[in-house]
Amino acid sequence: MSTEPVCVACGMQYPAPRTACPICEDERQYVLPGGQQWTDLATLRASGDRRARVEEQGPGVLGVGSEPGFAIGQRALLVRTGSGNFLWDCAAYLDDELVTRITELGGITGIAISHPHYYTTMVDWAHAFDVPIHLHEADRQWIGRPDPAIRLWSGTTFDVTGELRLINLGVHFAGGTVLHWPGGENGRGALLSGDIVQVIPDRTHVGFMYSYPNLIPERPSVVRRAAELLEPYAFDAIYGAWWDAIVRTDGHAVVQRSAKRYLTYVQETV
Repeated sequence: MSTEPVCVACGMQYPAPRTACPICEDERQYVLPGGQQWTDLATLRASGDRRARVEEQGPGVLGVGSEPGFAIGQRALLVRTGSGNFLWDCAAYLDDELVTRITELGGITGIAISHPHYYTTMVDWAHAFDVPIHLHEADRQWIGRPDPAIRLWSGTTFDVTGELRLINLGVHFAGGTVLHWPGGENGRGALLSGDIVQVIPDRTHVGFMYSYPNLIPERPSVVRRAAELLEPYAFDAIYGAWWDAIVRTDGHAVVQRSAKRYLTYVQETV
């Protein structure tokens, strides 16, 4: 397992030691109160503090991560389609048990990630399964560990398979992306949103933020555009970034009324 440095706060991996983590120094994230701290996957594995976690989150959707979590703590999602398994987003922790369990499920055909906070150890994941990573080119500057496995796409939509479409909404980051699966939820459709469209405790609504930890709201024009882009897509469920953070029904209407509510309260500023 790799020994490339990994930021303790956000999980971003870099190819060589450094003093600062650009992701954490950005206003959307933060440096830990005690200062920048580093680890690596080999050290995390050797500690024995974590175990692999693979659990069903919905029809054809498995959560993938660790217990306890690490860094930001998000879990990835393994989407089980007719054309193979696809990994949405990336958990920072990876060990042999996770690789074995996912391999026993049929492996994965590719990886796509919603935004830079979840890039983390994506290169190790890609190498473990010999698959490409699909990232939006608007977030190129945030790639911590460049690698030939990374494939940049541009524009508003990109079909990673015949069953899965990436949609660049531009929320949270310029390249902020969601994944639409028309066949999800037994044909009713699913939206895998990371925290580009944030599933909140009130499952009747979702949230839109430029920074979640620092409570900076997203620009109204961006939220308006995101709602317009998602309007033509049918989806019943919305799968967020955290374990069991799921809107189970009426997802399309949830997004549209949430955007309308947001725009009612937040005015465009100069």
